[in-house]
Amino acid sequence: VQLVESGGGLVQPGGSLRLSCAASGFTFSNYAMNWVRQAPGKNREAVSCIATSQGAPYYADSVRGRFTISRDIAENTVYLQMDRLKFEDTAVYYCAALKPPLCTANAAMYDFWGQGTQVTVSS
Repeated sequence: VQLVESGGGLVQPGGSLRLSCAASGFTFSNYAMNWVRQAPGKNREAVSCIATSQGAPYYADSVRGRFTISRDIAENTVYLQMDRLKFEDTAVYYCAALKPPLCTANAAMYDFWGQGTQVTVSS
């Protein structure tokens, strides 16, 4: 099983980034896909989740209206489009998979994790 994140980097406040997570080694469509972030000295936060391509995704209050999650079943990839980034969005962002494909903010329940990608919002 592998989850490989990419797309992180340094961006100015108000800017955008698009994170990708390529999945392999499991049946992608049977899992809910999640983005979780952790900033230095803070608890990890479940940012967003998508259970199926048709279901309503979950967003944390801190990112709702600015972030958009999507998944491409054919490509076994989940994306996180992050717009209007703020200083407080700075964190390591992890992709995680959960079976059955139901969204929960309880990250302790996630089955597989990626290695993370750093997002830094700075002027």
